[in-house]
Amino acid sequence: MYFNARLFGKAEYLALLGSPFRIRRWAYVISFTGLFGVMWLIVALGQILDHILFPGFRKQEVRAPVFIIAPPRSGTTLVQKLMSLDDERFVHAKLYQTILPCMCYQRLLCGVVWVDTCLGGPLRRLVEAAERKWFGGWDDMHRMRFKQPEEDDGFFVYGFMTEAIFLLFPFVKELWEAGFADALPAGERRRLMAYYKGCLQRQLYVNGARKTILSKATQSCGAVRCLLEAFPDAKFITIIRHPYQSVASHVSVFYSVWQAHSPEIARDSQVSVSYARLAVEWYRHLYRMRSRIDPRRYHCIDYRHLVADPMGTIGRVYEHFGFAMSGACRARLAAAVCKERGFRSAHQYTLEEFGLSKAWIQEELGEVLDAYGLDR
Repeated sequence: MYFNARLFGKAEYLALLGSPFRIRRWAYVISFTGLFGVMWLIVALGQILDHILFPGFRKQEVRAPVFIIAPPRSGTTLVQKLMSLDDERFVHAKLYQTILPCMCYQRLLCGVVWVDTCLGGPLRRLVEAAERKWFGGWDDMHRMRFKQPEEDDGFFVYGFMTEAIFLLFPFVKELWEAGFADALPAGERRRLMAYYKGCLQRQLYVNGARKTILSKATQSCGAVRCLLEAFPDAKFITIIRHPYQSVASHVSVFYSVWQAHSPEIARDSQVSVSYARLAVEWYRHLYRMRSRIDPRRYHCIDYRHLVADPMGTIGRVYEHFGFAMSGACRARLAAAVCKERGFRSAHQYTLEEFGLSKAWIQEELGEVLDAYGLDR
């Protein structure tokens, strides 16, 4: 298993010794470190067992995977949710599969679910209650349930190579590569992608060897080069939403967690600004990298079109890539769009409350705004 020990050690040092002492932050960091260590060992053991119990997965091809990549709060969850309804074509990751990316554990869980169903579902009801308690507070921002489609970010947590570490370690500049894997040396990028490819091979081997991977990962905005090197035949879907809206919303999600362990961090602090810089650099990086991708394997969605006509937007994605949509899939998609139509997020924030401004966005991303026809 891949693990970036250098970034992990640096994060621990910055949080425990490189910052003013705070009992609450120390408690959070020490608790996380213990839980992370236990989970890492469990997953490492499971992946070793996979090689013993399911050795055939190593020959599993990952053909022309589809990656949904865009800065957070840009509609990637909706696109993944709608496209994942095409289970005749795609294999996608569910939350529990990203927490336990091991075939042996997933097969074991299937057995537990079968037994629980025979007993009337007492464990299922307990898990559903736990989901409401643990994840319910995030429903308006990003609904999470163990069996729902989820982004591949969870795979990278075990490598300590994900922007999610900034939730607890808000040292974006010092830990830049965690959210921007393309900044890693070539050898490190290859090792990270070898681990990730193994996770995708496991998904296909268990859920449909002849199907296509459908991956969503917002943090991959900073890992396009890595993905192109590891999967040269990959297809990319990106979504462009005005950074006036998405950047402020992005920072706000993390700010609520920072308040839990470091209440001294102000809304308009340098921490918020440094995290916003990561989001801005993702916009810039995606714009630069699109010229390196064959236009036949790249499709950009306008967020405004996605919100106004999700059915037509997904249809245009299929048309661009030459995918055929079955009648059954089209019916599921239409039903899902009708269900989503009434949803309006109450999660709204402004740039100014986080020490940012439209003038700053214009200065940083003027070229990008003009290229995509976004109003200044």
